[in-house]
Amino acid sequence: MTEVVETRQKQLALSLLKTPHSIKCAKHLRSIHVVLLRTGLHHSSFAVGNFVSCCANLGLMYYATQLFDQMPEPNSFVWNTLIRGFQQNHEPKKAMDLFDRMRIEPDGPDRFTYPFVVRSCTELMEHLRGYIKAGDIQNAKVLFNLAPVKDILMYNTLLGGYARHGEVNIMLDFFHSMPTKDLVSWNSVISGLVRDKRNNEAITHFHQMQSENIHPNEITLVTLLSACAQVGALDTGRWLHSYIDRNNSSSNLVVSTSLVDMYSKCGDLDSARQVFDKMSNRDVVAWNAMIMGFSMNGQSKTTLQLFTRMKREQVKPNEITILGVLCACVHSGLVKEGQKLFDSMDQEHGLEPRVEHYGCMVDLLGRSGLLNEAYSLIQSMRVEPHVGVWGALLGACKLHKNVELAETAMSHLNELEHEDGGYLTIMSNIYANVGRWDDVCRVRELMKEKGIGKLRGCSSIEVNGVIYEFGAGEKVHERVEEIYEMIDEISGGLGVVGHVGRRSEVFFDVEDEEKDEVLMYHSEKMAVAFGLISMEKGSVIRVVKNLRICGDCHDVMKVISKMYEREIVVRDRSRFHHFKNGGCSCGDYW
Repeated sequence: MTEVVETRQKQLALSLLKTPHSIKCAKHLRSIHVVLLRTGLHHSSFAVGNFVSCCANLGLMYYATQLFDQMPEPNSFVWNTLIRGFQQNHEPKKAMDLFDRMRIEPDGPDRFTYPFVVRSCTELMEHLRGYIKAGDIQNAKVLFNLAPVKDILMYNTLLGGYARHGEVNIMLDFFHSMPTKDLVSWNSVISGLVRDKRNNEAITHFHQMQSENIHPNEITLVTLLSACAQVGALDTGRWLHSYIDRNNSSSNLVVSTSLVDMYSKCGDLDSARQVFDKMSNRDVVAWNAMIMGFSMNGQSKTTLQLFTRMKREQVKPNEITILGVLCACVHSGLVKEGQKLFDSMDQEHGLEPRVEHYGCMVDLLGRSGLLNEAYSLIQSMRVEPHVGVWGALLGACKLHKNVELAETAMSHLNELEHEDGGYLTIMSNIYANVGRWDDVCRVRELMKEKGIGKLRGCSSIEVNGVIYEFGAGEKVHERVEEIYEMIDEISGGLGVVGHVGRRSEVFFDVEDEEKDEVLMYHSEKMAVAFGLISMEKGSVIRVVKNLRICGDCHDVMKVISKMYEREIVVRDRSRFHHFKNGGCSCGDYW
C-alpha cells in the first residue's frame, strides 16, 4: 500500500513539475519538495531541473540554489535551468558566477547554455550603463569582469565610463588592452583626453587613429577642433578643415561653429570670419563663437558691429553673448559702452546679470582707474561675489598700485577660503612694486606653509604639426643651444635699439644684471626664439601661454616683430596680442 502511495506521489509531483506555471505559491512548492526528498527524486536531474524552473517562476532562487547545491553531480540540464532562472529573475551577476562554475565542470556548457548567458550579458550591459551614469566606475568594472562574452559594445561602454569620469590613465591602459577598437573607442579616448586638458595627447591619438585607417566622424572632428583650439594647433586645425570640406561636413552647424571657434582661438580671424560668412544658418551659439573670437583678439569695434548685426537679424542674445561683448569693452577700455550694455541686460534683453558679468564690469572699471566705482559695484551686487570678482579688483589694484584696496580684496579672497597661488602671487607682486619686501616675504612664507606654489609659466608653439612646450629657462630640448644663441642675438638687437628691460617685472630683491637675465629666458621668449630658427622666413609665429604675458615680454615682442619682420601672435590666459611692425593690436592697453 505504501509503495502504491509513494508511486502516485512521484507521478503527481513529476506531473506538476512538468507544468511549472500551475504551481502558484511557495507553500505548494514546499509540499512538492517534501515529496522529492521522501521519494529520492531530489537526486533526479529531471526532477530538480523542473523544480528549479518552478522556483524561478515564483522568484524563489535561494530555494532553488539550496536544492542545486545538494546535488552531487548535476547535469547540464540542471545547470542551464538555474542559469536561466537567475537570468529570468534579473540577477545577471549570479548567472555569470554560475556560468563560470559550469565552465570548469567536465561536461561544461552546451549549446543551450549560451542563449541564457547572452541574455544575462545584455542585462549586465544595462547595469553597466547604470553604474557608469551614477559614476560608480568600480562596480561597473566588476560587472565587466563578470561577463564571460565581451563584445566591442561592452568594451566601449566601460571605456566611455572611464573617459567621462576622469579616470584617464586607467582609460588609456584599458584602451590599449582592447582586442579590437572601432571609431567609438577612438572617440571615447580622444574626448577623455580633451576633457582632461591633455590636448596634445588627443591630437597624437588622432594621428594614430589615421594610421589604422579609421576615418573620423563629426563627433571626432568637433572634439579635435576643440583640442586644436586649446593648444593653438593651427596646422592640424587647417588639415581638419580641409578634411571637412572634402567630406561635405561643412554644412553641419556644430562642425562649422567649432571651426569658427578653433580659428578664433588660434588667432586666425580671417579664416574664422570666412567660415562664419559661408554658414547658411547661424544660431546663437555660432554668433557667440564669432563675437568671442573678435573680442579675445582685441577687435572691439568689430565685436560691437557684429553684436548690432546679430540683433538686426533678430537672433536673440543670451548671457554668453553679453559676456563676449563686455570682454571686448574690457580689452579696449570702453567704459561707457560697457556700462550701457550691462544696464541693457535686464532692461532690453530680459537677462539677469550673472556673477561673470559683474566680474567683467569690475575689471573694466578697475583697469580704467575707477577703483572706487568698481568696489561700489561689488558692494551692490545682486548675487554673492565669487573669487573671480575679487580677483578682478585685485588685478586692477596691482595695475594702479593701490595697496590698501588690494588688501581688502585679498581679505575677501581669504574669507572665501580660496587658496589660489595666483592671487597670493599678485598680492606679493603688489608689495614688491612698492618696495615692501618684508610683506613680500610674509606672503611667500604663507604660501610655503600652506603648500601653495606659484603656477609654472609655460608656452607652446606648433611647428610642422608638432606642439613644442617651453618653460622659463628651458634646458631640455633637442635644439637648446641654437635657441639660446637666438636669444643672445635678440638680446644684442634689443641693446642696439635702446631697449631697457622692465626690471620691475622681476619680483626678487636681486641685482639688475640678474633681473635682466631672468627676463630674457621667460617661456614666451624661448618659444618665439625656437619659432625664429625653425619656421620659414615671413611665416607667422603663434604662441600660447598659460599665464598673462608680462610687460617686458610684451615690449620685447614688439621689437622682435620689427627686427625680424615677423608677425607674432601670443595668446595668454585672457586675450590675444598680435605683434606686427613694432606695434601690438592691444594698443598697449591690457
